[in-house]
Amino acid sequence: GFCSIYFELNGQPRETRVRDQSMEAAAARRKADEGDPGQVAAPVPGMVGALGVAEDDRVEKGDVLLVIEAMKMELEVFAETDGVVEEIVAGDGSHVDAGDLLLVVQAGDGSED
Repeated sequence: GFCSIYFELNGQPRETRVRDQSMEAAAARRKADEGDPGQVAAPVPGMVGALGVAEDDRVEKGDVLLVIEAMKMELEVFAETDGVVEEIVAGDGSHVDAGDLLLVVQAGDGSED
């Protein structure tokens, strides 16, 4: 919601940031609970480039869940626990900040006993 304004003052080029009133306020993003291994957080700010799983998919520890593109590099995000993908919070093309909740993996096999 900010934009940069460039101008000249006393012969010196200047830059300042002002709030862009024409933009709508962005919705607050959910943050991952660091104490819950089933909540997968974005390690860096960037964009979700490729989602490797869908809801209700079974994953094992070490499986690639998604790829985050940041500053001309790709970073794979791996499952930290075995389980079933319960919820995908950030889909393909979503912009995320570090610590944002990407998806939730429910521990276990997801079957009812």
